[in-house]
Parts: sequence; C-alpha cells; structure tokens
Amino acid sequence: MSKRFFDVYRAPGEHPVFSHRTGLFTFEEVLHSGVMTAAGINTAGYPLDVLSNYPSRFDPYAFQDPSSFRIELDGAAIDRCLVLEDYSEDRREDSLESVITLRCEFKPVRLRIHTLLGGYAMFTRWFEIENLSDRPMNLSGLALLSGGLEIMDRAQLHAPREVDGLYSIGYFEDDNWGREGMFAWHDLTPGAKSVDCRFGRDRFRQPMVFLRNNVNGRFFFAQLGWTGGCRFTADLNAVAERDRSYLSFAAEITGFAPMTVILPGETFVTPEVHFGAVNGDLDCAVNEMHAHVRACVLNSEDINPVDLTVGAGMGAEHDMSVETSKSFIRQFREMGAEIFIIDAGWECPPAQRDINWGGYNGVNRPDPDRYPNGLGELSDYCHELGMKFAMWIEIERLGDLCSGWNDHEDWFARDIYGRLNKGFIDLGNPEAARWAEDELARMIEEYRLDMLRIDNNVSYRDYFARTDRGAGIPENISIRHFAAVYKMYQNLKKRFPGVVFENCAGGGGRCDLGMMKCFNHTWVSDWQKAPNSLLITNGMTMMLPPERVDRLFAGMGCHEFGAFDFQMRNTMLSHMSLNVVAPTPAVPNTVQMDFIRHSVELYKSFIRPMLPTAKIFHHDPEAAKDGVTDHCVIELASPDGAKGVMGVFALAGRPSGALTVVPRGLDAGKNYRVTLDNSGASFTRPGYKLLTHGVSLNLPAPLASELVLFEEI
Repeated sequence: MSKRFFDVYRAPGEHPVFSHRTGLFTFEEVLHSGVMTAAGINTAGYPLDVLSNYPSRFDPYAFQDPSSFRIELDGAAIDRCLVLEDYSEDRREDSLESVITLRCEFKPVRLRIHTLLGGYAMFTRWFEIENLSDRPMNLSGLALLSGGLEIMDRAQLHAPREVDGLYSIGYFEDDNWGREGMFAWHDLTPGAKSVDCRFGRDRFRQPMVFLRNNVNGRFFFAQLGWTGGCRFTADLNAVAERDRSYLSFAAEITGFAPMTVILPGETFVTPEVHFGAVNGDLDCAVNEMHAHVRACVLNSEDINPVDLTVGAGMGAEHDMSVETSKSFIRQFREMGAEIFIIDAGWECPPAQRDINWGGYNGVNRPDPDRYPNGLGELSDYCHELGMKFAMWIEIERLGDLCSGWNDHEDWFARDIYGRLNKGFIDLGNPEAARWAEDELARMIEEYRLDMLRIDNNVSYRDYFARTDRGAGIPENISIRHFAAVYKMYQNLKKRFPGVVFENCAGGGGRCDLGMMKCFNHTWVSDWQKAPNSLLITNGMTMMLPPERVDRLFAGMGCHEFGAFDFQMRNTMLSHMSLNVVAPTPAVPNTVQMDFIRHSVELYKSFIRPMLPTAKIFHHDPEAAKDGVTDHCVIELASPDGAKGVMGVFALAGRPSGALTVVPRGLDAGKNYRVTLDNSGASFTRPGYKLLTHGVSLNLPAPLASELVLFEEI
C-alpha cells in the first residue's frame, strides 16, 4: 500500500465540502452558512460521505464553536459571515497545496487558507489575511486550527461509563532550562485543558501535543511552527450519564493584544500549524509526524542534514588561546571529529577567569590579543588537517561592551511598562535586520566558515515587548521579529548553500518547526549530565527527527554522572557532537580514546547512514516521570527493517541484572546478525524470534548502557 496518496475531494453546493486527504488521514471542512466548520476526521482514508446518502460529518450544531479556525480583528471574530471566492491547487510530484479563498461580508478582509499535503498522516496549514480597507486592523486573536475533533458514542463501542479515562493528553511537562523534552501523559478530564508555551511560561517547552483516545486507539498530534507564544487546548465535553462525548481542540498563537497590526493594503502571513491523526500507538504517530516533517517541512535542499558532520568545539570554559585551540583540534581529529567549532568567548580579551562573553555580543570581531593573526589561522589549520571550521555567534542580542549598545537604542523594543528593553534587538526594525544579516554574511566570508552556530540567550519575556510601526498602536514585537528572523536565515541559507547552519538558544530554547525551517540541525539542550541528558534525547526525538537533534558527548559536566559508555551512546542515536576529554597538558587516556574512536567509527559506518530516513521507537516515552520505569530504550531502524540499533540505558537506582528488550522496527521475515557492543559478541536470530522473544542483556549498574546492533544477513 502506497503512503504517498494526497488529494482534496470537493463537493460543491449550498454548503461546500473540502475533504483534505493525505495517506490514511482525512480532515474535512464544510462552509456552512458562512462558517468554515470542522466537519470530522477519518484515519482509515475515507471521505466522510463515502456513503453519499449517509454522510458521517458532524452535525454543524454539535459544537458550540464549530469553526475550524478563529481570527479576531479589531475585537470582531471574522470566522463568521464568510463567502467562498475561489479555490485553487498547486499539485506537484510529491505534494499538493490547496488554497481556499474566503471574503468576510461585514469587514473588508480576504482570507486564504493554505493546506499542504505530502502523503503522510499530517498536514501543514497557514493563512494569509489581507486588509482590504484604508485603515489599520488589530489582530488580537488567532487560532490556526480549532473546532471539533471527535464525537464518540461510547455505547456503540461498549466503553465504560466512566469518563475520566477516555482520553489522555501528552506534552512536555517542564518549561525550564535543562529540562527540555520531559514528556508525560495525563488523563484528560471533562473540561478544558490548556498547554502554554513561552507566553506566560519559559521558552524551553516545545510546542507539541498528543491526544490519545484510550477507547478506539486514535491518536491526534500537532506542532506549531512558531517561536513566540502559543497554546494548545483540548476540551472534553462528557458526562457518565450520556453516551456521547465531544472532543474539541485549538492551536493558538498567544501574546498581548494586538499581536500585530495589519496595515491598509497589507497581507499578513500567519505561522504554520502541523496537524495529523492515526490509529495506532505513539510510535506510529511519531513516525508519521517525522515522515511529514522530513518531506514537507524541513525539505529545502539548503537544510539537507545528510552529511551529519561530527562536530567538536571549545568555548569560554577554556583559555581559547591559539595554542590551546590547535591542541584541541588535534585531539578532536584523533577522536574522529570532522569539524571544529569555536564557541562563545572568541570576541573577548584573554586572561579572564570568568569571561563576560555576553557583554561582547555585537562586537563580532576576534579579540586581537587572543588571536593576533586573526581567525584565519585556525580556519587554515583545520582545513590543512582535513577538518571543517565553524564559529558561534549570537547576533540578535547586543552586549553592553559593544558600540551598538548606546549607538542604536532605536533597535531595542520597550517592555509593557514602556521601559527600554536593552540587549534584545527587535529585528522587526528593518535597519537592525539589515545590520544583522550583513554581519552574518561578512563573518561567513571573512572567516571562511563551513558552519555557523547561532545562539540566542534572552528571557522569554523579551519576546513580548512592544513597538509601534507607525500606526499609533503599540503591538507585540514577536510576530514581526520572528518573521524577520526566519527571513534572514532563509536568505543566508540561499546565499551560502554550502554552509551548515546550527540552531541553539541557550540550549533548546527555540527548536520549533518555524525556526527549524532555516537550520540544518539544532542544539536541544545545554544539559549534558546523565540521566537527564538521556531523558532530553528521548523526548526531543519525539518532536524532531533524530538527524536534526544535536547531542553532546563530554564537556558541560557530562563526566559527573554515569558510565562513560552511557554518555557516549546518548549522542550516537542523534547528530553527534564531541568535546574535550583531556586538558592541554594532560596525556589523553588511551582507554577513553580507544572507546571514543570505536564509537565514532560505529556511528559513521552503521548509524549515520540510516539516520536521515530512520524510524524511531521510544520504548519508554515517560521515562522522565518518576516511578514509571528504571530503564530507557531508544531504537532506530531503517524503513525496510534491514538495519537497526537499540540504545539500552539503566536509569538511576536500577538494580543490576538481566533485562529483556524486544525490538520493534525489524522485519519478521528477515534473518539478522545481532551484535552486543559491550562485549563484541554476535549471534544470528530470525526476525520473528527477535520480535517475540527479544534480546536478554545484563546491565551491571545504574547509569550503565548497552548498544545492540541488528543487520540483515
């Protein structure tokens, strides 16, 4: 069965029907009496009127607010009184983009609803809002997706009368630094449950949510491609005495109103929402989401992650002298690294115990005392040794030691109290945006960069400062700022297609799909200590395909907890990065180095080639939740099941002893050579036995690990 089916089935008439079908996912809408209503979902591939005289769409009056989106302009909901003006399609070989054009009857506004289908059980949607009037309009409310998801007749399903366990909602519980990706399920009780990101919360919770129907096995999943404030809301209307339950949903952009001002004649393009549904388990949902993200979202040739170069770097935690840098470059090369990265601190003078690298943001020139021959000396040294050269920069924030701090106060926005918000540059200011893009282009060319690491160390509150674009109405900076940020990095990627762009934001502060459309891969956390380092990998590889997720071995306190193999293998299931294992005067530990070289070579030869298309299986998705499990298993497998790898990790407090793990991504009809990396022992097994009986392992202590390799023979 081909998974790359996509089509929009339309039924004209008094109430036009738009049935978006991709893979086995159908999302249907009806323009009913001026309201574009969410009319139902199917996860078996059918349009909802497969029986033409007995359609299974929602009754348009079933939900109090049935609209499939919500847009509020000048205090009025314009998702009412809509007239269909046009419909068009852009059909390509591997995708279809539909555009439904609507006009509001009581306000001079035109809406274009864009929906991108790629053949997997998820779509991408965004809107164009065109101001047809001669006055500004305030955008104060924006739900990119809303309305009913499901009406369930529990009596027909022989379901229990109890309503508290009908659905579960899964999301990243923690929004704090160093706690990215901490996933957990919660029972959805009757009423509304909201999950907020960034606005009113710190920025380290990523905008992704799952909804699981515990009765019929249906999964809904959504991500917002947006780096500012947002909210997911699930509303369950259910009582034990009534057979039918009603589930509705909204994915909203949030912030102080107005979120932006749409000027006369202007067309505002919204952020994107990505939404899908399957019947199956979490693995099915995650892999369908990853397939869509790879094919339809992160599909630009300019952000192709295929090379997955093994990076290694040093920053302000070292003296960063030329001599030390060259020594570390040689150490990294011996470890198997392919690119050297100068991290934060290269703008600062030498001989400082605590380098104030943030204060030098905006200088963007190497300190001449630290690098008397400029950065070209290190760039040339890397290239002579066959390695690539990369640098860190934080371009969206000025430090108090750079001239721009006082010279460009007009680049800074003001907080809600009107106070100047120094440091964080509002790139909605065209002059500031031009400066930032020109500076990045200059550094790429002048320092002969093969990769650019972009950092962002600001408070989430800075995203919601205010500015005035000339309409006399203070508005949030976040929508204009991030639109400018996306445009800047997209421009630079097109201008420098051979340069790798790595995203970082105080660790994992902005890993959403809006930002990731501009980057090859992303840092997902600055926390590298076990076991949280593993739990972060486990969660963040649910949201992003593993080849887009950077994980670090060594450095940043990695050595404090956990066995050496645990630390290394946490990086091997994603995009690998390395750090220093011995200071300059010390002789590297040969036992360490042998294991590192072995692991890096295994990564390059066995794991890395399958990463860009790998399916991923999270055996313990709630490993971050206390008391749920004492181990964590992450599995990768090639789409055809010919190869696979499982990282098996003992968590803190787990007693030593045997553990049986059952792979999920293999083919029952194949035969495999199984290799246990700890001992090097290998044996053969039929796929059907592995899928039923698994592999028995011995984990000798807490925070120990095993790597199990499967290869078809």
